[in-house]
Amino acid sequence: MKKYLGLIIVAILAGFLSAYIMFEAMYSKIPARQYSGQETFDSRSFKDIEFEEGHFPDFTFAAEMSVKAVVHVKVVIKEEQQPATLFDFFFGYRPSQPREIMGSGSGVIISDDGYIITNNHVIEGADNIEVVLNDNRKFKAKLVGTDPVTDIALLKIEASGLPVIPFGNSDDLRLGEWVLAIGNPYNLTSTITAGIVSAKARSMPNYTGEFKIESFIQTDAAVNPGNSGGALVNTKGELVGINTAIASNTGSYSGYSFAVPVTIAEKVVDDIKKFGMVRRAVLGVTMIDVTADLEKEKGLSVSEGAYIHSVKKNSAAGIAGIKEGDVIIGIEDRKISKGAEVMEEISKRSPEEEITVSVMRNGQKTDFKVKLQGSDEGYVINEKSAQIFGAVLTAADKSELERISLEWGVKVESVDRGKFNDAGIRKGFIITHINQTAAREPQDVISLIGKSRRSVLIEGVYPNGNVCYYGIGL
Repeated sequence: MKKYLGLIIVAILAGFLSAYIMFEAMYSKIPARQYSGQETFDSRSFKDIEFEEGHFPDFTFAAEMSVKAVVHVKVVIKEEQQPATLFDFFFGYRPSQPREIMGSGSGVIISDDGYIITNNHVIEGADNIEVVLNDNRKFKAKLVGTDPVTDIALLKIEASGLPVIPFGNSDDLRLGEWVLAIGNPYNLTSTITAGIVSAKARSMPNYTGEFKIESFIQTDAAVNPGNSGGALVNTKGELVGINTAIASNTGSYSGYSFAVPVTIAEKVVDDIKKFGMVRRAVLGVTMIDVTADLEKEKGLSVSEGAYIHSVKKNSAAGIAGIKEGDVIIGIEDRKISKGAEVMEEISKRSPEEEITVSVMRNGQKTDFKVKLQGSDEGYVINEKSAQIFGAVLTAADKSELERISLEWGVKVESVDRGKFNDAGIRKGFIITHINQTAAREPQDVISLIGKSRRSVLIEGVYPNGNVCYYGIGL
């Protein structure tokens, strides 16, 4: 019995040993390879698997080249002196000096002779703008122009031979593509973060700010206060966007950041440099995104696109033959899946430009040649004048203000076709307040109207002393 028991134990041990040797030999022949999802994953330790260096993105070239052309923008805003109150009358009024508020953001050098692009909200209301280069040189900057609608501003410093970030093409960005955000968050100069393109033509959720552009590049690159106006670049070191905003409940980065596409920003700064204002093209339609419910309700033959809710009379779209109920599915060579993409395409084009708009009507695709029209909305021309809604505005002369007992005001130099004329505003009118907020300079009028959502209340005085109020719908 003892003899047979010993043989049985030896046989069991031999079996286990044979099985171990067989499995070890089998696994040792499996080469290290990348998991494709269609094969058995190598169960060995990751330390035994060799990865090639080329499989990982290299940000060093883009980072080192781009960081030199991103600047720190510092602004000084003088706080308005508060008027005397009844309390001051009884207890003695002591006028105080206006307090200076410091602000900062980022900017991108776009030409070697000193043109810098940044955000409008970075320099809005600034009495003094200073630019600090990556090599610590400091320059006083001049505001060339600004566009509150896209939140883009153009600055100029007197310098030459500056490093530049070349323009890329934001239309070529692909979802999941690596990008770098470069700026000065929390005054930490020349900070670089990396992320991917999370979405394109994105409208910011639950956003109540002043931006009216609804076609942002969304990334997960960390962006914080101070990054505004900085560069979003691809791995080639090309500028593809201007970092503008974050979606956050705390005011700090929480996973989502947004940038103005460079195709729009480039068009804005080119217009400011060439014409002193932004020449904005309009299609003349109102749109809503096609959804499953809308598709069923309207009996549409497509599940994506921009459904035309209404067409403005004598608009570019109306003249071309586009009708209410059509669904825009393409502009030029670009497929359109939502209204924000239509806005992006139109925003980067100019009045009088002809484009092909493809629509789906009654199950049939039809192409229309559309000659875009200009908008009567205008934007800052220079430091002392502006054009908006068909009116040219200038800083009111001191003698004119004294004659009608005003401390500040913006004069309407001329009125042409547009919303000012439709509202009844006449030449010579001096604007003092927009939505009950003081308007001291032409830029104030542009900025305050840009922040408005549905309507604008304009208060002012004519040279004869008559105080008037005008309401303008947006």
